[in-house]
Parts: sequence; C-alpha cells; structure tokens
Amino acid sequence: MRDVLGDVGGWFAAGETFGLATVVRTFRSAPRPAGAAMAVSAGGEAAGSVSGGCVEGAVYEVAREVLASGEAVVRRYGVSDDDAFAVGLTCGGILDVLVEPVGPESFPEFGEVAAAVGKGDPVAVATVVGGPGRIGARRVVWPDRASGTLAPGAAHAAGARAGGWGAAGRRRCGSWAGSAGPAPAMFRSPIWA
Repeated sequence: MRDVLGDVGGWFAAGETFGLATVVRTFRSAPRPAGAAMAVSAGGEAAGSVSGGCVEGAVYEVAREVLASGEAVVRRYGVSDDDAFAVGLTCGGILDVLVEPVGPESFPEFGEVAAAVGKGDPVAVATVVGGPGRIGARRVVWPDRASGTLAPGAAHAAGARAGGWGAAGRRRCGSWAGSAGPAPAMFRSPIWA
C-alpha cells in the first residue's frame, strides 16, 4: 500500500470512496509480490500497480465494479485462465487480487492505518479473502488496541504481525494480513535456487 499511500490518503481525507486492489497471493513467477497495490478513485483516476502493467486494465474494471456494488471480491489472474493472454499475464505466474471499496463508511480506520504506515508505526490489517465469512471483513490491530468487522479471535495472526515483525503480508486460512512497522535490525541475503 505504501506505493499508493499519497494518492489514496488524499482521496480518503476528501471523503471519497475508492477501489483498492491488493495482491494477496502469488504463484510461480508473478510480476509483483504479495502486498503490491493499485487504487482507482470514484472519478476513474488510477494509482499504483499490481502486476507491472500486465493485468491493470482488467483490475481497473473490477475496481470500478466494486465501487458500484460496494462488495469486495477476490480475482485470480494467470496463464491457467482461458483469457490469460487477453489480460496480458504471460509470465507464467498467477496472482490472487483482493479488490475492495475503501472509504469513510466501509473502512473508517483507514486514515489511522495510513498515518501509522506513513510514520512507520506498527499496525496490521487482517482481511477475509476466502472461506467462510464475508470477503473484505477486516480487523485492524495496533499494539494497544484493535477494531473492525472481523471477530477479535480471527485476527490473532495479525496481532502478532503488529508487533513490528516487518511489512510482509501472509495469507493463511482464507485471510490476508498486511502489516507495517519499524524495520527489523537484520540483514537478509537472497538465496537463488
């Protein structure tokens, strides 16, 4: 979300609802990692990228549909789809993308989440992306409190993530947990297979 924060922060502050698309799971050689985001304003302006240009047109249209319906959806894009080449994801990867409406009514905590991310303060958001429950139901967890439409016990993993473990998202049991906080003091060397 960091890459679209400047744009969406202004939209949210103006009371505008926008469509937020977030990569919640990848398989094989996906062009962008989990957590990559793209936003579409009510006026049709787009910011960010979920695939480096491969499926943005299709995601843009889904975001417009989500804005009209008010209901979050998860879409899969990849070469296994009949129209994979039509939407442009020819890299062999697969992306699961959560597209949700975000605004003062649908996500009242968003302003606080954006401020925490901007300052590097710990915060985590657990969002239902599959299985039982309403797609898009969420729980926001700060080190000292939590709120949202998802039951407190369902967001246990997000609470642990808000402890400052880093900014990587994880998908488990039909939920997506994205977090932000101070960078850990460690060095990670890439290992190539």
